[in-house]
Amino acid sequence: MKINASLIITTYNWVEALNLVLMSVNNLSLKPLEVIIADDGSNSETKELVTRWSKKMSLPIIHVWQEDKGFRAARIRNKAALAANGNYLIYIDGDCILRPNFIKNHIKLAKKGYFVAGNRVLIDRDFSEEILDQQLDISVFKPFQYLPTSLGRRWPLFEIPLGFIRTIHRNNWKKLKGCNFAAWKDDVFLINGSDESFIGWGYEDSEMAIRLLNNGIKLLNGRFSTTVLHIWHKERDRSFQTENWAKLQHVLKSNKLTAEKGLKAMP
Repeated sequence: MKINASLIITTYNWVEALNLVLMSVNNLSLKPLEVIIADDGSNSETKELVTRWSKKMSLPIIHVWQEDKGFRAARIRNKAALAANGNYLIYIDGDCILRPNFIKNHIKLAKKGYFVAGNRVLIDRDFSEEILDQQLDISVFKPFQYLPTSLGRRWPLFEIPLGFIRTIHRNNWKKLKGCNFAAWKDDVFLINGSDESFIGWGYEDSEMAIRLLNNGIKLLNGRFSTTVLHIWHKERDRSFQTENWAKLQHVLKSNKLTAEKGLKAMP
């Protein structure tokens, strides 16, 4: 089956970071079918940035927006999934810089019956501020071009074929991070997408992983293949963390298969 990947980028009012991410998209060795900006209520600056990139990037950029009512990543990801034309959905956050083989490697790992959990390398605060201020395109740097102090780790940036090792933790939902994961569109729709009852920061991605596993869809580890560079930022508002954790525990104790409020609830 031919894989047509839709790259979904979740963002909120941070055009400096999003511009760096779109720079990295433009440097990809293999482009996705389309880029979907999943905008969780940003002001007009984000729309203007997307318009500028739409004129110079050689692939479609779709801007999906919702009203700003707080952190609603689950809902905007659902809106993006509905807008996607690809049969494979790759999700990242708007503060994650891609390396040239990101899409190519995700597609290499794509396998029926699995979703892929990628990982990230943290850029330290000083280097993050430097690249944001100067809008430096670091996406094409080789691992050892980064100073040891610039990144939390450099070794995950190497691309290593791990073979069967990638399936060792196939039932471990904790491996999935919302800033970098991929799934077949049919599987996302099978589980009714993200659960929009998760409001505020925390665990909406983990809950989605659990429902995928409950449906018999296993996890494939994307480390040493699909690693992204995560721009430093202050910790998000975590006032909903306790409530969302309780929801997650409920799902863990059940055999929940689909989101109660997901894609089917979208207008």
